[in-house]
Amino acid sequence: MINYYRIEKAIGFMAENFKSQPDLDEVAKMVYLSPFHFQRIFVDWVGISPKKFLQYLTVDFLKGKIQETANMMEAAEIAGLSSQSRVHDLFVSIEGVTPEQFKNSGKGLEIFYGYHSSPFGMCFIAVAEKGICALNFIDEERKRNEFELFSQQWHFATLIHKPDFTQPYVKKLFTPVQNSPDGLQLLVQGTDFQIKVWEALLKIPFGSVASFQQIADSIGEPNSARAVGTATGKNTVLYLIPCHRIIAEDGTMGNYHIGKVRKKAMIGWEMAQTLL
Repeated sequence: MINYYRIEKAIGFMAENFKSQPDLDEVAKMVYLSPFHFQRIFVDWVGISPKKFLQYLTVDFLKGKIQETANMMEAAEIAGLSSQSRVHDLFVSIEGVTPEQFKNSGKGLEIFYGYHSSPFGMCFIAVAEKGICALNFIDEERKRNEFELFSQQWHFATLIHKPDFTQPYVKKLFTPVQNSPDGLQLLVQGTDFQIKVWEALLKIPFGSVASFQQIADSIGEPNSARAVGTATGKNTVLYLIPCHRIIAEDGTMGNYHIGKVRKKAMIGWEMAQTLL
């Protein structure tokens, strides 16, 4: 997992200095590796060179991807698919918590949680019988804080640390799968509008990006782009509800509450996977 943090640092450096086109030696030096080892680690992580990876994150490239996405989302809607790609054939559906469960923050539920390695660093995942109810990316310093925030949201539930139960979920999320018959169910707390937005996010194809305005249009509320942004920020099941795929209409990244660099890593990683 330490390699991801090296890669994250390198991505941040390359993105900040893209116009000067830093060479491999310069980037490798930033993460205290030889050019050979840095190139090998990066290719092992994403499958392509650092230079090619960064090309996916340029403004012009992303602006073009936004235009493609509108048609892809429409096609997914017609086909009745929530989240599907050539590489990751995962079908994700959302179940909103009933009003009584929402009021009681999960009273009577057993929720298992664990901390695991992922392509984007350490993650926290929580799973109930009815589905995954939390996924976030953290570091060692945030482990306790993340659990406290989650336990406040589900404070009537019984929370059990059981990483052997949650590990298979993480493996399925980040291992390329083709023609997988098994879907993933999410159990979330949210208003009707938030759930509608999150369901729309699921229709952004893997390896693609969309704008807040496109999501607002897709749910039939074209004047709600700002509210869509707020709802996106309330997402507690990161990556699966792919709020990282939302960027500004001008092709810039916009904000992300676990960091712009990690967002760039997620988008670039997904785009690269579609080519493998």
